[in-house]
Amino acid sequence: MWLSLSAVTLLVFVIFIGAGCYFFKMACVPGPKSFLSSSSNKLKKSDPLYKEKLWFKKINKQKWYINSADNRYQLDANYIPKSGSNKTVIVLPGYMDTKEDMGEYDALFHELGYNTLTPDPRSQGKSEGKYIGYGWPEKDDIKKWIDLVLEKNGAKQQIVVYGLSMGAATAMMVSGLKLPHQVRAFIEDCGYTSVKDEIEHEAQVLYNMPAFPRFPLVEILSGINRIKVGYFMNDGSSVNQLHKNQRPMLFIHGDRDTFVPTKMVYTNYSATRGPKKLWVTPNSKHAKSFADHPKLYRQKIGDFLSRYVK
Repeated sequence: MWLSLSAVTLLVFVIFIGAGCYFFKMACVPGPKSFLSSSSNKLKKSDPLYKEKLWFKKINKQKWYINSADNRYQLDANYIPKSGSNKTVIVLPGYMDTKEDMGEYDALFHELGYNTLTPDPRSQGKSEGKYIGYGWPEKDDIKKWIDLVLEKNGAKQQIVVYGLSMGAATAMMVSGLKLPHQVRAFIEDCGYTSVKDEIEHEAQVLYNMPAFPRFPLVEILSGINRIKVGYFMNDGSSVNQLHKNQRPMLFIHGDRDTFVPTKMVYTNYSATRGPKKLWVTPNSKHAKSFADHPKLYRQKIGDFLSRYVK
């Protein structure tokens, strides 16, 4: 009887570890993801952001490089200068996106008078890396990009950090770091409250997974992430970093977002300690606020930045 119970316990343990490894690969290892819609860079005139994407396709881009904060990987970025500007926006892509997917945002900020620096996150696009960090290790890479902007463009440069989805969570995580005074403001569009919250949400939505076995599986996944990536997922918290932020931040989120649920933006908004503005966009799904409301999106961002970046 005792041996049978031990065998069953061992079997359950092995099953959970195996499942944790499977979900780690699904969530944290770069590659095709069945739960992501396929994206195409093919231009369509029916696209509400066609003008911006066409501009990005034609504009000359400089290549900038840094080593990651842990000096393990070379990271790659597009830099697009705006003639005579002393203002730069660092544009952060989302989960499994690349700098080439952010062209419409580069165009938006260029039109508002900013240089843009758009890096591929580690393990995405042309940047090196083994695992997707969901913003936590990437936040330290962004600090190095900030330092490079100041090194190349001078100490009078004013810097804004903008992020979309995972890039938005990264931006919020960056906001809690000790940063140069030239960093003036942050804009986040549809970022999550913490890595663990987002993983738990996706386990529930994508796999219809109830609290059990979701809770132990996410804990096992977090432990694997600690071994492989270097942190427990609960430590990757936008909210905790926002508690340390004193800089202005604009929060944007679609009210029909089910990938990063809309309710998360209210928690993030409440957490920051600096000047803040919240815009929940009507009838917009995940990362669709700009495409759904291009004129108002431009206006909201322009009005917000005009208060803090001169």
